[in-house]
Amino acid sequence: MNYLLLLLLAFLVCATIHVLIIFILGTKKSKSSKDPPRPYPFPIIGNILELGSQPHKSLAKLSQTYGPIMSLNLGSIKTIVISSPKLAKEILHKHDQILSNRTVPDTIRALDHHIFSMVWMPPTNQWRILRRVSANKVFSPQQLDSTQVFRQRKMRELLDFVKEKNEKAESLDIGEATFVAVLNSLSNTFFSMDLDDHHNNSKKSQEFKEIFLGIMKEAGRPNVVDFFPMLRKLDPQGARARMNNYFGKLIDFFDGLVEERLERETKLSNDVLDSLVEVMMEDNSQVTRPHLLHLFLDLFVAGTDTTSSTIEWAMSELLRNPQKLEQVRKELQQVIGKDEQQQQIEESYITKLPYLRAVVKETLRLHPPIPLLVPHKSEDNVEICGFMVPKDAQILVNVWAMGRDSNVWRNPNEFLPERFLENDVDFKGQDFELIPFGAGRRICPGLPLASRTIHIVLASLLCNYDWKLANGKKKEDVDMSETYGITLHKTHPLHVIPIQA
Repeated sequence: MNYLLLLLLAFLVCATIHVLIIFILGTKKSKSSKDPPRPYPFPIIGNILELGSQPHKSLAKLSQTYGPIMSLNLGSIKTIVISSPKLAKEILHKHDQILSNRTVPDTIRALDHHIFSMVWMPPTNQWRILRRVSANKVFSPQQLDSTQVFRQRKMRELLDFVKEKNEKAESLDIGEATFVAVLNSLSNTFFSMDLDDHHNNSKKSQEFKEIFLGIMKEAGRPNVVDFFPMLRKLDPQGARARMNNYFGKLIDFFDGLVEERLERETKLSNDVLDSLVEVMMEDNSQVTRPHLLHLFLDLFVAGTDTTSSTIEWAMSELLRNPQKLEQVRKELQQVIGKDEQQQQIEESYITKLPYLRAVVKETLRLHPPIPLLVPHKSEDNVEICGFMVPKDAQILVNVWAMGRDSNVWRNPNEFLPERFLENDVDFKGQDFELIPFGAGRRICPGLPLASRTIHIVLASLLCNYDWKLANGKKKEDVDMSETYGITLHKTHPLHVIPIQA
């Protein structure tokens, strides 16, 4: 133990000297450079203390002083923060090719995930192959249409669970219920099987839940290695070691499923796994088994948490705004109908529900799942609106700040779905004032499935049931505080009571 402490101390001393030299040289250079405006950095730590526990809010506040493009020194990491649609378009569209690499958090390096992951690998030829396979075999309209039956089955199970709560006059945690529904929707779309259940009776489901929550916790927790990469080999907080454990359990599980499909003599399913195994088995295929395993890791970790949290935020906003809730329910009943049986809502109905779509857009504007997007990295020096973004700089796009900008949105802090009935702004990467899934070549590949799932889960819950807050709470009592992590969560879960419509 004493040896390890001495070794850690030696590394910290070296890191301090190294960063101090960089700081001094960087300060001298900045006097004659085109650096974006910045708050003055402290020696060694730079602007780390400026981040606080809510970095998206802290950076939004700083941008009001230093402008929509500003520079920060986060330890030894040069960081550029973008906070306006105009500059986001410069970064993610005009200069997309130079700025489409990734800054990789140390926990994501667990089990070499950053090497095989389509989300985190550089935009190489291998990345383009994986992106094309993902678009054609996982998220194409044809593939999603063919797997719709799996997702419909999971929606029926969610409504059966809600019905039980209704009959017993019990409340439910809407975030937990939708997490299970989304997780099983994904696992059935990809593997034709469930990974969880609404009654928490399965030991396996509990283990999966602990793994997912553990990954989210580790990925969202500040890690000193991300500010001082020279400490990477030490892993002083043990974060990568814990992530190795979580990733390892999921990779082993996915590998078992792949092996099972390879041993089958006949094709029994019509799911994503069968399609991807066929690609992997093609002659001279550049999609290897590790690529498949890490792809599933990305899809499940990102897909379940971001989707279920968006649904919980939407339900929270609607319960705080009863007139909006009544309006969306009225639209659903007009389009889908109303009878004594639970309504089965097909994904094709989404285009017929403009107010529901407006509710989803407004929720994503106020509560983007990943408020700073996945970080970009500059491959070379590039000038943006007269300022220099240096090579290897980390680039954060603060979509949370853009969604609350009064220069872009009227009454930006109010929940007003009607604003999207007056324009054609969408979240699919073309309208830079609303890019919760990113834009350009690194836009979230799972956007088509996420969009379908969010709309269908919300429509199913709202069409079949009215809702009231648990424990006698009123709309003013809904706590909308946020917890920052890999995704933007409600600090306090939303507990509601379903009422038969």
